[in-house]
Amino acid sequence: MIRVLIAEDHLMVRAGIRALIEKSGDMHVLGEASNGIEAVDMTKKHKPDVLVMDIMMPLMNGIQAAVNLQELKLDTNILLLSMYSDPGLVHQALKCGVKGYVLKSSVSDELLQAVRAVANRQAYLSSPISKIVVETFTNPTQNRLEDDPLSGLSPREKEVLQLIAEEHTSGEIANLLIISEKTVEKHRARLMNKLNARNLAGLVRWAVKFRMVDRDS
Repeated sequence: MIRVLIAEDHLMVRAGIRALIEKSGDMHVLGEASNGIEAVDMTKKHKPDVLVMDIMMPLMNGIQAAVNLQELKLDTNILLLSMYSDPGLVHQALKCGVKGYVLKSSVSDELLQAVRAVANRQAYLSSPISKIVVETFTNPTQNRLEDDPLSGLSPREKEVLQLIAEEHTSGEIANLLIISEKTVEKHRARLMNKLNARNLAGLVRWAVKFRMVDRDS
């Protein structure tokens, strides 16, 4: 039996994924997380075979959660779900060591195939995602991605940037990340310097542009 943890912030989507997995006959859902921080904590606690995780989640997005889990060296394989197929997200995801990337538009029997593949430590990419990967490797110059200024940020700076973009106060960020408000302010100053942002609105624009938060955030 494949043990699965689901991380998705939309309740109805999460319920649909759970129902699909539970009907498979060879999978069992250990639990559900509604944001990236919960996903990391629950993965550490339950140690699932597969973590099925949405990329766009509050508090900590799926890519950053994958980075944190990779550093913990847990024996859990990660399958990311996304509405987006843009090359920037795909390459960020693959660099984090995730095993699978499935588009939400394809969530049906393909999700079950992906979970089974990932549980066996095999890579699984939705067809449009596979095309992006192949095109990038076959035409590296033509398909060179725009330089990503966020690549120069530390994992903690990325966490702070997302929380800023979600309109959390310095006090709230400090409580969520278990750091002092003074440290939050230092991270904020470094972010503005590294991203050449004049104000918080400038930081938010970078977070939205590189899909750290939803467009409507």
